Amino acid sequence: MRFDSPESFADALAALPEPDAAARDAAAARQAQLTKPAGSLGRLEEIALFLAGWQGTARPALDKGRAVIFAGNHGVTRHGVSAFPSDVTIQMVANFEAGGAAINQLSRHAGLELEVAALELDRPTADFTEGPAMTADECLDALNRGAATVAPDLDLLVVGEMGIGNSTAAAALCARSLGGAVSDWAGSGTGLDSAGVARKVAVVEQALATHADAPHDAFETLRRLGGREIVAIAGAVLAARQARVPVMLDGFIACAALAPLATQQPAIIDHCLAGHCSAEPGHRRLLRQFNLVPLLQLDMRLGEGSGAAVAVSIVRAALAAHNGMATFAEASVSGKL
Repeated sequence: MRFDSPESFADALAALPEPDAAARDAAAARQAQLTKPAGSLGRLEEIALFLAGWQGTARPALDKGRAVIFAGNHGVTRHGVSAFPSDVTIQMVANFEAGGAAINQLSRHAGLELEVAALELDRPTADFTEGPAMTADECLDALNRGAATVAPDLDLLVVGEMGIGNSTAAAALCARSLGGAVSDWAGSGTGLDSAGVARKVAVVEQALATHADAPHDAFETLRRLGGREIVAIAGAVLAARQARVPVMLDGFIACAALAPLATQQPAIIDHCLAGHCSAEPGHRRLLRQFNLVPLLQLDMRLGEGSGAAVAVSIVRAALAAHNGMATFAEASVSGKL
C-alpha cells in the first residue's frame, strides 16, 4: 500500500482489517482434538490460534517470514544523547549487508529472509529540540519505505532497527503519546552513564516543550519526534495490518514506533506479538500499555530485531505442535486425558 498524504495515512489507521474469526474457530476446534489435555501447551496454543486468525486458515504456516531492519540517523545526537557517534549507523548497516551482525545469524537460525532498509543515512533528521524532525513529505516517504517492505504473501513480518540516537526519539514518542515522566521512558540506550541519561531526559523534555502546541495525531507526532527508521516501522506495521500479515515486534524502539498510532487507534496492536522484553526500562512499561505479554525475557538490548528473531523459534514450535500432532481419533487415544 502507499500513503499519499497524512490524510490517507489516518484513513488507513482508522479502517483496520480484523482477523478471520471462522479460521480461528476452526483452529481452536483442531486444538480441542489434539492428543493432549486442553490448554496444556499454554501460550503455544494461543500463538497458533493468533496466526490462524490473521492468516485465515486453520493450519497456519511459517513458510515465508521476513525480518526487516530499518536504519536512520538523528540530528538530536548533537546533544550527546548516545555513547556512540552517528557514523556507527552506517558502519553497522555495512556489517548487516556483509552478514556479520547478530541479526544475520539469528534471522538465519530462525529461517527468516533478511532485508536491510537504510534511509538516507547521510542526511540525519533535524534536531527535534528546535523544530520538527521531518517535513511532511519526508515523513510520508519514510512511511512508504516501510510499507514497501510488506508483501501480501508473507506469513510473518519481523521489524527491527538501527540508528544511533533512536532511543531518545523513542522516549520522546512515548512521553508525548502516553504521558508519564520522561525519566520513565529514557534509559541508558547504547550504554550512557547516569549523567548521560540525565542529559537525555533534559533533551526530551526540551523537545516536548518545543512541540507542546502541535497537533497530537499520530502523523504529526511521528514527523516531529520520530526518526526515519522509526517512522518506517510504523508504516510497515500499518501496511502489514492492511494485508493481514502478523507482526513480531522487537524491543523498545520498534514498539515505540507504534505509540503514536496506538494512542489514536488502540487496535493497531492486535496483529502484533511482542518477541521479548528488553533491558531498556521503558520497554516493560510500554508493553503494559499495549497489553502485550512478551514471549521471551533474556535481558537483551541490542536492537536490530534480534530479540524478535529469537522469538520466531517459539512461533515455529507452536506451529509444529498445532499442525503435526495427531488427533485423538487419529492416534486411537481416548479423548479424556
